[in-house]
Amino acid sequence: MYKNYELDEVRAVAKLILETLKGRILLFYGEMGTGKTTLIKELTKQIGVDEVVNSPTFSLVNEYLSKKGETIYHFDFYRIEDETEAYDMGIEEYFYSNHWCLVEWPDKVENLLPLESVSIQLSINTDGSRNIQIKP
Repeated sequence: MYKNYELDEVRAVAKLILETLKGRILLFYGEMGTGKTTLIKELTKQIGVDEVVNSPTFSLVNEYLSKKGETIYHFDFYRIEDETEAYDMGIEEYFYSNHWCLVEWPDKVENLLPLESVSIQLSINTDGSRNIQIKP
């Protein structure tokens, strides 16, 4: 799926993602400022998370609980130097927990990613609109 959207349409984009994807491990690719965290905030909101969602840049992972009792893990691997850091934190246990896993900068842990992940590529256009491409 490919879509061009404005930032004020992020709610509709998140809804579309949740309605069409098959899987709970979402990998968010894109340069700094393309809207990865903004989209993740909206996705978690629609999944039912009431608390404030922030990128876990320094802690590597934040855990949220939805109103329905669903666990959501939000990862940000921007600052890791080596995949062993993610491995040492038990990344495989998170990925195979059957919970939501929303991963920013997945290219930093490429060899540890499950095959059944959904790839979400974000980019920004010169007019400020965004492109999103989703690959199962």
